[in-house]
Parts: sequence; structure tokens; C-alpha cells
Amino acid sequence: MIEIARKQIVIDGRPTLLLCGEIHYYRLRREEWQDRLDKLILAGCNAVASYVPWLCHEETEGEIDLEGRTRPELDLGGFIDLCRDNGLYFFLRPGPFIMAEMKNEGLPYWIYRKHPEIIPFGWDGRPATTKTADYLSYGFLIETRRWYEAVMAVAAPRLQPKGGNIVAIQLDNEIGMLSWVSNGPDLTERVLEDFADWLEDRYPAEQLERRYPFDFRSREARRTGVRSPEEDYAPALHTDLGYYMRHRFSRYVDILRDYAEAYGAEGVPFVVNIHGTGGGRGFTFPIGISQLYESYEGKKGVLSGSDIYFGDLNMDSFQDLYLINAFMDAVHDADQPLTSVEFNCGDGNFGETYGSRYDPSAADLKMRMCVAQGHRLVNYYLFAGGRNGVLDQRPGDGNDRAAFTGERHGFAAPVGPDGELNYTFPRMARGIGAVMAVSDKLAVMDEERDAVSFAFIPDYYMTESRYPGSPVMQEIHDNLSANRAHWGWETLGRAMLLAGYRFGAVDIQNKPLRPADVPVLALLSAKYMDGTVQRKLADYVREGGGLLLYGEVPLRDMEGHPCTVLADALGLRFLEEHRESPSYYPSVLSEGWAAPRPEVRTFFAQTFEAGADAAAVFRLYGSGQACGFELAAGRGRAIVLTARYRTDIDLYRTALERLGAKPGLTHDCPHHGIFLTSMRSPAGERFIHLLNLDGLDKSFRLYENGNPLFGGRELTLAGRDGVMLPVNVTASGAKIRCSSAEIEGIEPDAISFRLTQAEDWIELETDRGIAESPDYRIERDGAVVRIRSAKHAKVDDRLTVRFA
Repeated sequence: MIEIARKQIVIDGRPTLLLCGEIHYYRLRREEWQDRLDKLILAGCNAVASYVPWLCHEETEGEIDLEGRTRPELDLGGFIDLCRDNGLYFFLRPGPFIMAEMKNEGLPYWIYRKHPEIIPFGWDGRPATTKTADYLSYGFLIETRRWYEAVMAVAAPRLQPKGGNIVAIQLDNEIGMLSWVSNGPDLTERVLEDFADWLEDRYPAEQLERRYPFDFRSREARRTGVRSPEEDYAPALHTDLGYYMRHRFSRYVDILRDYAEAYGAEGVPFVVNIHGTGGGRGFTFPIGISQLYESYEGKKGVLSGSDIYFGDLNMDSFQDLYLINAFMDAVHDADQPLTSVEFNCGDGNFGETYGSRYDPSAADLKMRMCVAQGHRLVNYYLFAGGRNGVLDQRPGDGNDRAAFTGERHGFAAPVGPDGELNYTFPRMARGIGAVMAVSDKLAVMDEERDAVSFAFIPDYYMTESRYPGSPVMQEIHDNLSANRAHWGWETLGRAMLLAGYRFGAVDIQNKPLRPADVPVLALLSAKYMDGTVQRKLADYVREGGGLLLYGEVPLRDMEGHPCTVLADALGLRFLEEHRESPSYYPSVLSEGWAAPRPEVRTFFAQTFEAGADAAAVFRLYGSGQACGFELAAGRGRAIVLTARYRTDIDLYRTALERLGAKPGLTHDCPHHGIFLTSMRSPAGERFIHLLNLDGLDKSFRLYENGNPLFGGRELTLAGRDGVMLPVNVTASGAKIRCSSAEIEGIEPDAISFRLTQAEDWIELETDRGIAESPDYRIERDGAVVRIRSAKHAKVDDRLTVRFA
């Protein structure tokens, strides 16, 4: 039995952490399956994941082979059973779309020939440039239902609640991604008709007529009016089409779930995966959340999972991963945990050029951050490479294979196409081993948070498609893009983490915003913001909330109409915008509590006049116009910074502290580059998570609420290393009060550690005797036992403490 409760995955009553590896059975010879599973087990994973490629299993319509009749490697049930025999759970990903570098994104060729009506048209009636489809087309759904019937006939008897090992089923893959990356909304005739029906349900007839100057009941009028909108209603269409597409995706997910359940798939969670990372960064990832959150938000038994393609986790990108995890959680309900269903691993050699070389630490550091934020499932993608078979029905496309990567696939995987281990495997396995050693504890822990949350506005990321002929939509899109991520993440977000803040996020668009729940809110704000959201923010401050606004004070709603609800509530009157140019170099001067600071160049500033209760903290050089304020509104306070500013850690810490949020967990290393957070279980067990994002060793002391941790002992964290330091963790009949070493294994009469210091220390509370060893010294003070390692971690980093 599997339950999703309290942000946990509970299997037969036991909260479980699932670390999966993606192995494509259909890209391997059947006799290779066991070898790849052996290597997955060697890495420490407890589950396998795989797509099920419709393209390979039903090349000819009506001839589905899931038993290996035509090719031995197509025996899906046989592969799942072999995983079970190896003690591994299974995560099933049956599409119908799977991507995975497959041709047609994994759909059979015959579907497009049989149902040409599923192929969308986009803006101005241009044909789709990707192999997308109208998800809700009758023909597509009929074929998909038949595909699900066949797959679930294999899967249903193998579900964990029925005694099998399948613990989750993904519904489709990266829904909406293809139309997003091509800026080509799915505008088939059926979609246009359905959109018209949706609009009539959403708006009274008179309002709809005012909103659009054409008759949606006329096929020709709506075809032209939607595919090639006029400028006067393009923003309205952007809003309505965005909401409609989200509704459409949600209906599609519900239909797939109905199909799966109709054919016996019950009692396991369904997963919707979110796309959006690109170029090694996370700036556009929330577009995927915005597209799909309606598909899973608050739906019992449905999880969301991220696609994380970051390469190395370093000082450029670490705040990206932390923020997108927080944004994912912001739209979840109280039971839905975080998961990652495509967690990039390996060496980055995707093109077989030995380029994009990843550091061995990449997968380890990313996984540690995700686990620290509450991930309960992580699927390493791609864990093992393989080969792309030649299709029986040759498409005559240059290689006739099932995928476009050629004969070999997965050059970058930790386990290569021919089964070889690459240089990233040992470090990845070390991190997996550390997490799995204490997985029962991590599976019930939640991240500890300080009194500040990051604001998430899903509609700020409703930019996956926009009519290219609309200047006003280009302006709105550019302004949202400039303010919602990028510079703001790299200044405010990065500074908050480097200052030690542990924060979540709150969906201020769709969920309540109360000072009692969110004492302080950090908001990246654009010039455009929906009036309802502006009112919610104004009420939040008046009722006692603390608001740190960075970016622009909103002056218009999301369709470009004047809207100054928040500015009015804060007593701010807009003056002008200042942008750098080849002959203009605007600079910011600080005053009040922000002074003294050096003059700082900026490339953009928005200036205001403020009321008598406001104190300026930033002014533009020369004009003296203010672009930063601290002000009171009702029972609350706001600090508003409307000039692009540098990553001044002390400035943002001071601002947040003035609003009432102090970082609880800090360090004294002057070189920064350390990420830290902590987790706690209901029983009070804790782990302090530390990541050194740089290649140099760093020495420092840790503090909690200003008080030294670990008796003030200094720690040294090696370059590109991560550790989970136990605090009050029970193991082997003892309590580990604190330790500089990381737990590697727990047995009834022994605890194994990975050493991290020149002289590690482990402090236990136990009545059990400790066996003598030349590897450590023992000091006992009543029930407290202090153990000091006799090994230098850089010489030998393994230590086992045995109980007598």
C-alpha cells in the first residue's frame, strides 16, 4: 500500500526515500539487463525507472508487442520482474509522449498518418514545427486509451499494492513543452472550437463581445481572430489562451489517469513532470510550473516532478535550484512532496565530443540540496546508456533508427552504452550511499525555515507563447522576463542564501497570504501585476506583514491597463524610468540605514515620490530622485528597492532583519560559497547540510541563532564537497549528539562514518560500551562519549565505531 501524506511517500506504513536510476530496457540486449541492474545496486539506488516507447512497441497499428515476441528487449514485464527479483522498486513512464531523443517524441509514425487532424497549427496558421499533437483530439485519445490498456495489462498485476514492485506511474511527459519551445500554441480547429466554448463559460456574452471584436461562433472568424490577433485585443487573448491551455492540460492529465485506473492502475501515485531548465540554469523552469500546476495542484494521489538539467551546481546556479524547488512546493498541498523525475547525472558528454565536462561533484551536490529541501524521489537520468534499434518499418530518414542520436545513446551517462563506468560514477555512488544510510530518517524530515518566504506568481511565467506580431505583448513579456528571475535571482536570491536564510516560497496568486503564516515576504516584482495580486499584497502589509520588494513597483495589470493599487497603498507616486545608454551611466547613492556604501552603477532604476512616513535608502546620482525606500503602511512595513543593485549580502540581510526575519543558521567563513540548511524530524533528529560550491577548502564555525554550534569547534569543508552532519540522531542504540563526520552505515553494533576533517570528532550519548580501536580515542563523561579519530580524512576517510 502506498500513501502520499504529510509530504511523504509511505510504502506499507514506512516513509520511504526513492533514489531511482533510469535504465531503458529497450535500448539494451536482454542479456545486458542484469549487468546494468548490478551497477545500479552498486551505486546504491533502490529503484529503477524507464520510459515505455510506444514507437518501438507498436510500429504497426494493432500489433502491440510488450512481451518480446518480435524483439527480446521489448519484454516490459520481464524487465520489471527482473528488477523485482533484484529487490528494486519500479517507476513506470508509459507516455504516450516520452521524448528521450526518440523520433516523433516516441509516438508511432502511423498515428500522424491516420489522424492528420491532431497536428496543430500555430500563430498565423503556420504548421507546428515540433512533433506535438492536440492532446484532446478524439482520434489521439482513442489511440492513447488503447495504448494504456495494453501497458496497464502488464503493469496492473505488478503494482506494489498487489504484491509487485511498481510504485509510481508517470502520465505523459513534459506536457506543453513542445509548443512552448516553438512558440506555437496548439490551435487546431478542434482546439479553437473548445476555446470558444470555454470563453462562453468564463465570460458573460456582453463582456466577451467587448473583449473580442469578432464572433467566436464563426469558424472563419475565430480561426483568423485567434491565430492572427489584432493589437487591440492581443493582451486579452494572451491571458485567456494561457488560462485555457492550463485548463486543457489539466483535463488531459485527468483523462490519462482515468484510462490508467480503468485498466487496473490503482493504489500508486501518478506523476506529472515539469520541464523548463535550459543552458544549465533554472530561469525558465517556472514556466513549466505555471503551465502544469493546475494538472496536479491539490489532486489526491498526484505528484509533480522536476526535470533538472543544471550541469555543475556552483556559485552561478545554486540559488536557481533552491528557488525552483521552493516554487514547486509553493503550489503543492499539505501532502504532496517534492520529487525529481529527470535528475541529470553523468559527465555532460551529450554530443560525444568530450565537451560540457561536468565536475564529479555535480550529481552529488545537486542531490544533496534536493534531499535537504524535502525531495522524496530522485530519478537519475540517464543512469545507463544503450543503443537505438533500427525500425522494422524503415522511415528512410538517414539512419532508420528509433531515435535521432544514432546507434549509441547515453554517451554522458555514468554507465555508458557498452556498460563502462565513467569518472562521475564513484562520487555519485558515495553521495547516494550517504543518503541511503539514513534514508529512513530523511524520509520524515522537513527543512527548517526562517521567517521569510519568496513570492511566486505563476502568471509571471505564463509566457510560453505570445503572438510575434504584437509589440505590446513583446513589451509585457520582456518586462516580466527581466524582473521575475535572472538579475533578481542572482542578487536577492543568491544573497539571501549566502546570508544563511532558509526559506520556502508562497504562491501569492492563488493561495492565502497572511502575516501569521508569512511574517516577511521577498518579492521580485515587474511593472505588470494583476490587480487582485496587488490588493492582496497591499492588505498583507496593512495587516502587519513585512515586504521586501525588489525590481519595479507595478503600475499596470497583466494586460497592460493602468493599475497602481500597490503603489497607492505604499504611498508611492511614480516619477520616471532611468535606463543606461552608451552615454548615460546611472549610479545609485545610499543613505539612511543603507549608508555608508560606495556609489554603485545601475542599468535601470524606477523613481518615485514617497509619503511622509517613508525614508529614502537609495537615490540616483545627480537627480536625487529616490529609488529605494523604507516605509510604513498600516501595521506593516515595506522596503522597496527599484534600482538594479549588486549582490550586497549585508544590505539584503539588514533589510530583512529590519522587517523581522533573521537567518537562524550562519557561519563565519569570509569567502562565501557555502550553502547551508537543516532538516528536523518530528522526533527532534536533525541534519545540518553543508555544501562547498567552490574548489578550495574552507574553514569556519557554525552558529545557530547567534550561538556557536558543536561547542564552537572549527570545521573544514573540502572544495566541491557536501556533508550531512547529524545532530541528536539515534543509531545502533546510541544518540549521536553531534559529529563532524557523515554517517555512512548503521548496523546493530556499529556505525560507519565518512571522515571530513584532519581530526574528526563524534559525540555520542549512550550506556553501551565502545570497542577500543587504534583508529580512534575514547573519552567518557557519564553517558556522554567523545570519540576523536586518529585518521586524517584526506589519507583515509573511513571510520567504523563498534559497540562492545
